[in-house]
This record gives sequence, structure tokens and C-alpha cells, in this order.
Amino acid sequence: MDLRVRVLLNAGRLPEANAVFDEVVTKAPPSADRWVRSAVLVHRAVMAWRLGRIPLALELAAEGWLDVDSETTDSPAAAQTMGTLGYLLEGIGHRHAALDMVRRAVEVARRANGPDTLAQCLQRLGGTLNFRAASGPPGDAHAIFEEARGYLAEGLTLDTVDGHVHRGLLGAYGRALAGVGELDAAEKAGRKTLELASDIRDHWGMSVGNWVLSTVHRARGELVEARTLASRSVASAQSINDTSLMLRFSLDLANICSEMDDPVGEAAALRCSVAAGQKASETLQEGLGQALEHRQAALRAQQLAAAAQEAAARDPLTGLANRLGLEAAAARLLEGTASRGRVPWLVLVDVDWFKGVNDDAGHAAGDAALREIAQLLRRECRTDDLVARWAGDEFVVLLGDNGNSEHEVGPTVAERIRAAVDGHDWSMVLGTTRRPTVSIGVAAGPAKLDQLFAAADMALYRAKRHGRNRVEVEPTVHETVN
Repeated sequence: MDLRVRVLLNAGRLPEANAVFDEVVTKAPPSADRWVRSAVLVHRAVMAWRLGRIPLALELAAEGWLDVDSETTDSPAAAQTMGTLGYLLEGIGHRHAALDMVRRAVEVARRANGPDTLAQCLQRLGGTLNFRAASGPPGDAHAIFEEARGYLAEGLTLDTVDGHVHRGLLGAYGRALAGVGELDAAEKAGRKTLELASDIRDHWGMSVGNWVLSTVHRARGELVEARTLASRSVASAQSINDTSLMLRFSLDLANICSEMDDPVGEAAALRCSVAAGQKASETLQEGLGQALEHRQAALRAQQLAAAAQEAAARDPLTGLANRLGLEAAAARLLEGTASRGRVPWLVLVDVDWFKGVNDDAGHAAGDAALREIAQLLRRECRTDDLVARWAGDEFVVLLGDNGNSEHEVGPTVAERIRAAVDGHDWSMVLGTTRRPTVSIGVAAGPAKLDQLFAAADMALYRAKRHGRNRVEVEPTVHETVN
């Protein structure tokens, strides 16, 4: 069905092509080979573009392009994908990328050792070079046409079964011959292209064949014949809605009319050229609009993902990092501290009397007390310290770079925390109920969270055993630091 759409397009039967294409796009391309899938998607993008369905063309091209920048396999399908994508990029005006892409397609096709695919890619490259020579500085044209002729001549020596590719090679070869001054050989190639295309009503081939013959007659000074043939080439290009051909051929027709002092014909040709250029411009604008929308969607998705990740690592009650947040950030903080030759400290805080607070004042008051303690921890710790709610009524403070050689920074911060909780005015939160106190275990040593936590937990156990509202420092780890 994909081939059927192309045949209808080249025959100028656009309504029928549109109807068949509607069926085509509902069918998923083959998925067993990613390059076959990409080749089908990009080919469909070209058909959508020629049918004027620009958003769909861009979507299909983008999806098919995904694999092009990944590791390239030397397969015919990979070469077909690149060659067709290059043709599409040329049509929408992305010319530098187009030429690079068709050159890559030829390289891959040579390694893939598939004559049909190589012939198609050589035709794409030769045709692209012809357009560059025709539209570029006159002084560069001969060398570019010469390069194109070499590729196209090689393509014509290959044993191919695709008649469309053969006609494309022959027509492009004729234009390259005309570009280097071999007018008789160019005329012969142009007439053969026109004959083969006319037999099967291939308007694309007819457009190219007439263009070649028009170029030959113009070079010979036979301007009336050149104008007639150029008009036919433009009409055929319009009938198949091929923007690239319309843009190039209408400009050549305008130049011929100008040389003949035919302002009416020149104006008509220029209007056709402007219309083709406007379509290419609209395609690019549509692409930019879609790119902006996709970028906005991607950024929105990133923001939502970041917010979700932040929420997953944050305790909703206190706003502190939770256990997940602590474990995620601890490694970076500990490694940074150790790399600067500093000693990391871990302070483990357990709220005393918390069950009694909940029982006496209710869980809402207990939650408020935890929020107050979280604020006190933030106030007594430094900006770079990591403060987290570990679980229930336990909090963790991970002290990073303690600056200079303050070996007692952990006990100092722990004591400040204890005093702040003890001296806090709890009446606004708890009224006349019992006030919370804290027991704290402190440890310093290796830059590993689990070891630091285990040592601090032992110190906390001793603090609670000796009496509430105490600070204990793990002696073994502390002595090792000292």
C-alpha cells in the first residue's frame, strides 16, 4: 500500500493517494528490524509532506529519525532511511543537513552491498548536488555538476529492478551532463527519461525529463523551445505537489522568460516559485511550532518528575528530608567531606516523652511538636548540614565539612540541639501537658552512612539508658578521630 501511494502521487492522482494513505498510516510498520521500520516511517513522512499533511509528515520524520543518530548498521534499510530523510530535509529547506544525510546514505549503502539501495542513494545524492549547482554561484557549478555526474553514472551501471530509481538516475544524469556542457548526451538522456516516464504516466519523471531538455535548448539559445519544455516541467511538478521540483523548475522558467523579454511569463513563473517557497517556509514554521510544543511538554514532564522525586524524598509533616532523601544525599555529602580531609559526624536525635505527648494532648498536638522540633533543628544546624526525619520521633543530622580542625563539632551541635529543645516555650503548642525532651547519640568516623548510624545508635542507647535529655558520644569512634 505504501508503494501504491507513491505511484498515485507520481501520477498526479492526489485525491486517490490521500485516500489510500489514510489506510496506510493506520497500519504499524514492521517492527522486527528497527531500520526497516525507520525506512517505512521516513518514506511515509515524504508522502505526507507531498500530500500537504505537514504536521503528520514532521511527526513521522521525527519518529523515523530516532535511530539515525544511534549506532548505524550497514543494512540497506539504514541507507534507505538516510537517503529518504535527506530528500525530505532538502524539500523543507534544511539543506546543509540534507546533503550530509544523503552522503552518509551512500556510504552505508556501499557497505551494505545492495545494488538497488545504492542506486537509489546515488540518485538522491546526484540530484541534490544538481540542485546545489543550479542554485549556487556560477563559478562553482561546473565542479559540482561533475561530481554529480560521477555518482549518477555509477548508479546507472548497477543492476536495479526499480524503474522509478532508474528514471531518476537517468534524468539527473542528463542534467549533470548539461551542466558540464555535454549537450548532445544530455539531450539523449532527457528524451529517454521522458519516454520511459510518459509510457506509464509518471509525472515526476516527465517533469525531470522536460527540465533536462529545457536546459539543453536554453544552453543552445533555443529559448522558445526551452520555455515550452520548462512550462511542461513546472506543470508536471505542480500536478504531483513536489515542492522541491516546483521551486527549482519555476525559477529556471522565470529566467528563460526574462531572457526572452516575456514579463507575463516571468511573472507567472515567479508566482509559482513564491508559492513553492512559501510552502517550504510554512513547513519550517510548522516544525518550529511543533518543536516548541514538544520542548514545553518535555520541560513540563521534567518538572513534574523532579517534583515527584522531591516529594518522595521529603517528609510531608516536617518538610525535612525523609529516610529516602537522607540516603540519596548522604553519599555525596560524606564523599565531599572526606575528599577535603574533614571528619563527618552524625547526630541521632530521639524525642523523649513523645507517646505521652500524643496521649495527653492528642496527635494533632504531637504533630505540631514534631514540626517545632524540625524548626529548632534547622535553626541550630548549619546551612550545608543534612537534617532528616528518620522515622516517627527520630531525627538525623549529618554534619559535613566541619571547617578547620573542630573535632568536637558533633557534640557541640548536639548540645545546642538539646538545649534548644529543653529551653523552648512549648506552652503555645502543648499547653499544660508534659513537654518533650531529647536524647542524642553522636558518632564520627568513616564516610559510610550505615557505619556512622550504627555507632550513633549505640551512643543513643546509652543516653536513654542513663536518663532522658542527655547527649552521648560513641567513645570508640570518637577516640579514633581524636
